[in-house]
Amino acid sequence: MGRINVLPKRIAELVAAGEVVERPASVVKELCENSIDALATAVTVEIRSGGITYIRITDNGCGIFRDDVPKAFLSHATSKIQKAEDLNSIFTLGFRGEALASVAAVSRVELFTKTADEENGTFFSIAGGVQEKYETAGCPDGTTIVVRDLFYNTPARMKFLKKDVSEANAVADVVDKLALSHPEISFRFIREGKQTLITPGDGKLISVIYSLFGRVFAEGMLETSYELDKIGVSGFVCKPTAARPSRAMQYFFLNGRFIRSRSCAASMENAYKNSIMVGKFPACVLNITVEPHSVDVNVHPAKTEVRFSDERRVSSAIYYAVKNALSEYDTRVQIDLAKIAQKTKPEASQLYMVEDEPAKKEQTKKGQSEPQRPEPKKDFWQSMPAKQFKKAGGLASPKSDKLSHRTEENEPDLVAAFKNKRLSEQKQPQTNMNIPTKQQNPAVLNKPVQPQSKPLEKSEPKKPENEKIGLQSPGVSITDKKPPKPLRLLGEAFKTYIICEYDGKVCIIDKHAAHERVIFNRMKAEREKKDASSQVLLSPVTVTLSKSEYSVILENLDVFSKCGFLLEDFGNGAVLVRECPMLLESDDVADVVVEIANNLSLNKTEVQAEKIDRIYHTAACKAAIKAGYKNSTAELKALAERVLYNDDVRYCPHGRPVLVEMSKYDLEKQFGRIQ
Repeated sequence: MGRINVLPKRIAELVAAGEVVERPASVVKELCENSIDALATAVTVEIRSGGITYIRITDNGCGIFRDDVPKAFLSHATSKIQKAEDLNSIFTLGFRGEALASVAAVSRVELFTKTADEENGTFFSIAGGVQEKYETAGCPDGTTIVVRDLFYNTPARMKFLKKDVSEANAVADVVDKLALSHPEISFRFIREGKQTLITPGDGKLISVIYSLFGRVFAEGMLETSYELDKIGVSGFVCKPTAARPSRAMQYFFLNGRFIRSRSCAASMENAYKNSIMVGKFPACVLNITVEPHSVDVNVHPAKTEVRFSDERRVSSAIYYAVKNALSEYDTRVQIDLAKIAQKTKPEASQLYMVEDEPAKKEQTKKGQSEPQRPEPKKDFWQSMPAKQFKKAGGLASPKSDKLSHRTEENEPDLVAAFKNKRLSEQKQPQTNMNIPTKQQNPAVLNKPVQPQSKPLEKSEPKKPENEKIGLQSPGVSITDKKPPKPLRLLGEAFKTYIICEYDGKVCIIDKHAAHERVIFNRMKAEREKKDASSQVLLSPVTVTLSKSEYSVILENLDVFSKCGFLLEDFGNGAVLVRECPMLLESDDVADVVVEIANNLSLNKTEVQAEKIDRIYHTAACKAAIKAGYKNSTAELKALAERVLYNDDVRYCPHGRPVLVEMSKYDLEKQFGRIQ
């Protein structure tokens, strides 16, 4: 490292970045980049109150010479460049000489530093740009900077800071990116007195990925290394089966510096064409190395946007690097039956032994016999409703049935009354959709109700086909309307569009869009009644998120709760999903949470009602039947009736039309029957 020099005005004007400290994360970024430039191999970051009241950066780098310490806090004072030509060959992360001056102007800063050649270290303190102390101190080699009371003298900037949790997550995001870009450095992050991250610093990128995002994410990555015309691309890209619902986990680094580049992302995604599903995006951690003179990093104050002299060559290098990794390392998905069997193997306490010839046991003691195990029933493992199973006798013996099993005749009055209420609400002129006709009189429900008899129970409609696609509870009643005209189902086109004849017209229905709207309306109706149904997951789902998505989730936990989700902070960029809406499959929960988090992060200024609608949009889209799915005739007809018999299903939640009609007149005109 060279001595620190104050740049002449002519050179300082060429830089002209106007770096401004916006939040604690920008302070951590600038100070950590100085530590990296100082050739440190270990960096510790500690924050309190989201970094607003306390930030500490400690490194074991080369340190600052005692005479240079006061100059380090002057504007445009740097050891990275000395003349204008040096801007064309920048190898360091920092070069403008504005970070320490900007930080010291809006906070109280204490600095401890020592070089390897000096016997004693140096202590320097400055507050609001005014020097306070400058003296000798004992400290190890390297530099420690403590920043206290950020924006204490500029209260106007304090208004723009977010909650402590959000600011701390932004700092964690900065540390993550620095750790990914420099796996040879051991990063340690302490948040509110608790260590939340430590990387080994062994130079292996996969070790950092494992430390940051966990085992599941790391196992879904493929290594790549490629060079084209002095442009190197190395790192990891995800397997097509591990693609995510958003682009939040795409990390691009240029010569060790995090950048945002649409052209780089587009090149990588082009390599995945025809390999991943529509709506999914690949994750990556790619480091691009180019010659310093072929790129301009002095485009944006945050240095995250760069300009390449030949962008096409860089895009080609990324494309072929990803393509080679997919062709060489991506293999077919294999099923390990032994592993699955080991997971599903019952415990000893769950094993149930049944003798081949059940018979009466010999008396083991005088006057006593060993209790007999129930005889296995024929076709026990076949699927059947609970009532049918109870009528069949279950597994219990006749004697135990009288004690342990309720029958229709001896049910308690409370259960019978509840069942009678449900049945009375469903007594109406029946269509295939079982749409309610009248609201039951509350006075009737308050009367004592006798247990239901078997004939009445048999009259309860069975709707196995409709329940499969969630159509049993339409949101709109048609009591005051005339009975609907009969509908004739003609068929299905491309396993996507339902074709039917209704009221003298040929109707074509997009089954995914229609079912999506039905579910959306149902979820909104349940929320208005404050009856949002949710299911407790047998195994909680862990969802790994980017720090921006993670922060948005924590800020909107109450919104998720109102929509039927129960989320918990799992720490280090992950959340735990314990409950989800009834209509969602457990396999879709992780994708739904990631997609909702991405949507909320892009629309941060929405009011709560709009956020809830956006969550319902995503959940309904995932829960709805998809184009290409095979559905039974009864399901298709039920969905068509739900659309045509009600006026509340005309557009999907995203605004796409659900139904296209063609009258008999228009159809005959197309065939020339009518001139």
